[in-house]
Amino acid sequence: MSGATPTPEPSESTPQGVSQEPALSTRERWRTFGAPALAAVTVVALCLGVLLGWLAFAPRHPGDSSAEAGFARDMSEHHAQAVQMSVLVMQRTEDEDVRRLATDVVNNQEFERGVMASWLGQWELPRAREGERMAWMEGHDHAAEDLPPGVPMPGMASPSEIQQLTDASDQEAEVLYLQLMTSHHLGGVDMAQAVLDQASDPDVLALAGRMAGAQTGEVALMRDMLAERDAEPREDVDAWLAEQEAEAGDGAGATEGHDGGH
Repeated sequence: MSGATPTPEPSESTPQGVSQEPALSTRERWRTFGAPALAAVTVVALCLGVLLGWLAFAPRHPGDSSAEAGFARDMSEHHAQAVQMSVLVMQRTEDEDVRRLATDVVNNQEFERGVMASWLGQWELPRAREGERMAWMEGHDHAAEDLPPGVPMPGMASPSEIQQLTDASDQEAEVLYLQLMTSHHLGGVDMAQAVLDQASDPDVLALAGRMAGAQTGEVALMRDMLAERDAEPREDVDAWLAEQEAEAGDGAGATEGHDGGH
């Protein structure tokens, strides 16, 4: 028909059914597929790197059943009774030496209780224990010790002994306090040594070491103060102090030998 547009014949070089859209260049393929894929891989790699770095360097806090947590909870309770007895004797004697010792015990042990409470807060652990007291001290003699009724941990005074101290005055109160506090410190040093054997947290190790040293020194002081009052500790303190000195010497020798090997 006149005026009709002729239908173009298919090109011999283009097979029927094949798109005639121009092929993407190498640069266009890179922009379309390669760059986004590389970006995604990079993001994943960065995320993995951050995760691995956090796992490697994030602070690892002691767990709820750790020796550190058990020590912080039990020693806080142990300290609380030492503070109680020290306040009682300060109200019942005018002796300057006893009052000075009791004041030191209150100041030091209240400070240490605050430190241990802050640990539990930093570790996101409750202050209250769920299990038995001193369960973390497995392997230490005092952990399995049979205790008198009303005595929660070794070295602690019984309710009747606290009442005796409450009812006493002057030198009677001084002697009873020095005897009770000597026993108290023996139990406290054993707890400190137990956590030194088991813990790995540097802050716990440092504080426990200071506790053991300070309380050992106070045991020797209280032995002498009792002798001045014609009284004696309830335990063989001389043998205990000799044992502590021997263990300290063995530890120093082991350290020297280790250092000498370098």
